Amino acid sequence: MPPPADIVKVAIEWPKAFPKLMEIDQKKPLSAIIKEVCEGWSLGNHENFALQIADATNFYITEKNRNDIKNGSILRLTTSPYQTAVGLHERIQSSSMDAKLEALKDLANASRDITFAQEFINLDGISLLTQMVESGTERYQKLQKIMKPCFGDLLSFTLTAFVELMDHGIVSWDTFSVAFIKKIASYVNKSAMDTAVLQRSLAILESMVLNSQDLYHKVAQEITIGQLIPHLQGTDQDIQTYTIAVINALFLKAPEEKRQFDEHIVDILNCPLTEMAHILAQKQLRSIILSNVIRSPTPINDEMAHQLYVLQVLTFNLLEDRMMTKMDPQDQAQRDIIFELRRIAFDMEMEPNNSGSIEKRKSMYTRDYKKLGFINHVNPAVDFTQIPPGMLALDNMLYFARHHQDAYIRIVLENSSREDKHECPFGRSSIELTKMLCEILKVGELPSENCHDFHPMFFTHDRSFEEFFCICIQLLNKTWKEMRATSEDFNKVMQVVREQIMRALTLKPNSLDQFKSRLQNLSYTEILKIRQSERMNQEDFQSRPILELREKIQPEIMELIKQQRLNRLCEGTCFRKISSRRRQDKFWYCRLSPNHKVLHYGDLEESPQGEVPHDSLQDKLPVADIKAVITGKDCPHMKEKGALKQNKEVLELAFSVLYESDEYLNFIAPDKHEYCVWTDGLNALLGKEMTSDYTKSDMDTLLSMEMKLRLLDLENIQIPEAPPPIPKEPSNYDFVYDCN
Repeated sequence: MPPPADIVKVAIEWPKAFPKLMEIDQKKPLSAIIKEVCEGWSLGNHENFALQIADATNFYITEKNRNDIKNGSILRLTTSPYQTAVGLHERIQSSSMDAKLEALKDLANASRDITFAQEFINLDGISLLTQMVESGTERYQKLQKIMKPCFGDLLSFTLTAFVELMDHGIVSWDTFSVAFIKKIASYVNKSAMDTAVLQRSLAILESMVLNSQDLYHKVAQEITIGQLIPHLQGTDQDIQTYTIAVINALFLKAPEEKRQFDEHIVDILNCPLTEMAHILAQKQLRSIILSNVIRSPTPINDEMAHQLYVLQVLTFNLLEDRMMTKMDPQDQAQRDIIFELRRIAFDMEMEPNNSGSIEKRKSMYTRDYKKLGFINHVNPAVDFTQIPPGMLALDNMLYFARHHQDAYIRIVLENSSREDKHECPFGRSSIELTKMLCEILKVGELPSENCHDFHPMFFTHDRSFEEFFCICIQLLNKTWKEMRATSEDFNKVMQVVREQIMRALTLKPNSLDQFKSRLQNLSYTEILKIRQSERMNQEDFQSRPILELREKIQPEIMELIKQQRLNRLCEGTCFRKISSRRRQDKFWYCRLSPNHKVLHYGDLEESPQGEVPHDSLQDKLPVADIKAVITGKDCPHMKEKGALKQNKEVLELAFSVLYESDEYLNFIAPDKHEYCVWTDGLNALLGKEMTSDYTKSDMDTLLSMEMKLRLLDLENIQIPEAPPPIPKEPSNYDFVYDCN
């Protein structure tokens, strides 16, 4: 008979004795189990002991997580979290540098466990660490000169322990003094600082800004762009990543008025990071990120890609204010911009007195505004009352007219001189194009927590969005001519232009010139060829024999897809653990056993380079115990995040496995593809239908290919709608030959 479900067989280690095998009854109180273990080794005061997972994490076993213990787990008997916390609290105050260093190292490791962290924090351990940071460094300044490596390690372990303890969210960030903030900022501002200390300091500043509006103001006064630039110019990608993360955090928390910039500010390097928009618009910072990060010989890792994506999103979000601002038709300054567009296009530099009567000038303006392609010829300001794109469209048009004057004049005059109804309306096109580009770049949306989709070309120019518009408006005019479109075809042209832009962006061009050349290869003719090819690949013959053949083939294809999904689950996937406080490089791995009966999973110290073997994954979940697969906002780890805009994408990648009565194994897939693979595979294991978009796409592709292969011999043969009639029986069967 199989052992009862509540009995778990484990091995327990004790440093001063041989390990012993035990059967743990999960119905018993944990304190009773610890007492039994201690009695087995003749240890008294069992309340001073606890059990730990004997792996790299060393997490304590508690009543909350005891169900994670599986058959075959290795546990360790150790001192209780309280006793360990008391011991470390005393040791880190030792007068011996070696003893203090060893104690801080142990504290940094132990602080990852929330059970220990709670006990250490209850002893006012956070205050002790901050005091050591604020005042302890002066005490060791002399030692720093002669024992620099030791000092760096001492401070590094102190800050590491602090970061780990704060990451549990037990203590509010608002409790820290200005002196502590200044001290952490000083480590960032120093030109020569230990790498580990600098990394922890940047991480602390990022967390401070993200978790407290009050601390944001204090940090922003201590850090300047000139002090952060040297960290971007180094070769350590982790330091570069944390530096950009600090800039992003300050930018994200900056009040709206601080995000806008004053063009008359001159001292850029020493301006506080509260003037975020001004800084991000500066060529120096952008060019440093471009040359030292994006074009660095070191491949960009996922975390750096995410921070660059966040920076890109936040930069484009500066456009939201203009995008959502309606034009005031009575505002003369705004109307003057439209007059400037007209003047540049038609070179109307004559004085008003020489232009005839008011009525004549109005008639002339109306004619010119019609040539410029505005919908409202009398008062084109009305065209810019639609939001989005609001005033942003007018800004783009003016930029194009001033910085690409020849192309602007050519487009306007070329279309204004046509009388065959094939003119491309520049004004209307610019407004709709600006709106489209804002949709493509998701202007106004907060960055996703799990996205790495940055475009290098947007870091190559100080006015990248405007330049992006200038390239695309010329593309629109070119496509309009290639399609020989009229005003009735406006929406069709915009659809083609969107497809051209999206296809070119998918190729991730490294510069705006490269983007432009990619668009040159995506002419309307080429788009038609691509569409035709895709249509042929997906084309379904509608005759009944073909439909019947499709129905016959479908189960075979579905079984093939199912096997592929299960094979992918057997290979396994690395999942990232995402904290609500800040992104962390913590991973766990999950894979299906080859016999499809068990899910193996466990924590990892770092992202693996290949498959993780089953025997290194400590935890197991029998497939037979799985009750259901839950997705999206119904997942327990997503319920508190569902309403947050910035968690929308994470919500779409979340799924959970329900097992036993109310136990869950929670996942956040690295991308949509892995999400579809895992939800399909788990549903297949449960005998349920695979309904993901990825399955539908695979079904269409494989079914289309299989159909084409089976119908190769029928090429150019007309397949009848109905089967041919059965011929009449012959009048006699004399033609039959009897072999006997």
